[in-house]
Amino acid sequence: MTDILTLGFALHDSARLMRKRFEQRARHVGLTRSQWQVLAMLSTNEGIHQKGLADLLELESITLVRLLDKMAERGLVERRRHPTDRRLSLLFLTEQAHPLLQLMRDMGRVTRQEATRGFSAEEEQLLLGLMKRMRSNLIEACSLPVEEEEHRHD
Repeated sequence: MTDILTLGFALHDSARLMRKRFEQRARHVGLTRSQWQVLAMLSTNEGIHQKGLADLLELESITLVRLLDKMAERGLVERRRHPTDRRLSLLFLTEQAHPLLQLMRDMGRVTRQEATRGFSAEEEQLLLGLMKRMRSNLIEACSLPVEEEEHRHD
C-alpha cells in the first residue's frame, strides 16, 4: 500500500487515535464516549435546553434523551424546568459530575501529551494556531451555499 497521507485523512486518523487512547484510559470509569461528550459540552453550556445540546453534539434528540436519562439515573445531570416555558427542560451538571469532569480533563491532558511527544512548545502552538484557522475557515465555508458548479459532472 502506498503512503498517501492526505490532510483530511491525517486529521481524521489522528482524532480517531486520540479518542481511542482516551477511551483506553477512561474505560474504568464506566461512562461511554457519548456520555463524556455530554459532560464536556454541559461544563461550558450549563442551563442549555435539550434541543440546543443535541445540536451542539450533532445527535438526534431521542438519542440525547436516552443518554441524559442514564446520566440522570447515575446522578450526573439534572433537568430543571425553564422559568418561562414549561415545555423546556434546562440541563445542569450535578456536584457528583464535577470530579468526573476533572478526571476527564486530566486524562485528556495526558493523552494530548502522548500525541505531541517530541513537539517543541513552539510546534504545539503553531499546530494549534493552524488548526484554529482551519476550523474558522470551515465554519465560514459551511455557512455559505455550495455553488452549483461543484455538483456538475462534465
